[in-house]
Amino acid sequence: MRSSPGTHLWLAVIAITSLVLALSPDGFETYLLHRNSSNLHQLARHPVRALLGSALWIQDPAALAFYVLLFELFHAPVERWLGTPKWLFTVATAHIAATLVSQQVVLYAITHHDVPRSMAHVVDIGVSYGLAASAGILAHRVPRPWRWLYLTAVVVFFLVPLLTDRTFTDLGHALSLAIGLACHPLTRHPAHGKPFADERPPGAH
Repeated sequence: MRSSPGTHLWLAVIAITSLVLALSPDGFETYLLHRNSSNLHQLARHPVRALLGSALWIQDPAALAFYVLLFELFHAPVERWLGTPKWLFTVATAHIAATLVSQQVVLYAITHHDVPRSMAHVVDIGVSYGLAASAGILAHRVPRPWRWLYLTAVVVFFLVPLLTDRTFTDLGHALSLAIGLACHPLTRHPAHGKPFADERPPGAH
C-alpha cells in the first residue's frame, strides 16, 4: 500500500461513497448518482465537481470487491512502476478527455435528434475510464512476446463493444485505452526500475 498510495486512497474514498449509497434510501441514492454524474446537465453547471465527483463513485456498491481487484491488477502496478505523479497524470487525462469527448458526442446526437434529450441527464459515473488508461499504459511494462498477447486482449475487450453497441461509454473506454497507450513517453524514466522489456540478465547483449 505504501508503494501505491494514490491507488489505495482512491479505493478508500470509493469504499466510503459505496457505503453511503448502500445505506441510502432509493430516492436519495438516485439523487447522489445524478448529482455526481458527469453528464451534460452537470458539466454545464458544475464542470469541476462533475469531473472530479464522477471518479469517486460506482453505481453498484455490491461490485466494490470487483473494483478492488481491478485496482490491484492495473492501477497499483502502474503507480509503483511510474510513481504517483505520472500514474495520476495518465489516469486524470484519460478520465477528463474521455468524459468530455463522449459527452460531446451525446450533445451532437441530441442536437441531430438521434437520441432523446433525456440523455443529457443520464448517469455517467464510475472509474472505468481511468482503469482503461492504466490497462493501456501497462502494456509498455509487459515483456515481449507477451506484450502482444496482452495488447491484443485489451484492444479486443474495449474495441468490440465500441463496434457492436456503440454507446458513449464504449467510446470513452476506447479513447481512454488509446490515451494510456499514447503515454509511452512517461515510461522512459520509471520511478522503480526499467520496463520489463528492457531488462536483461547480467552479461546479456
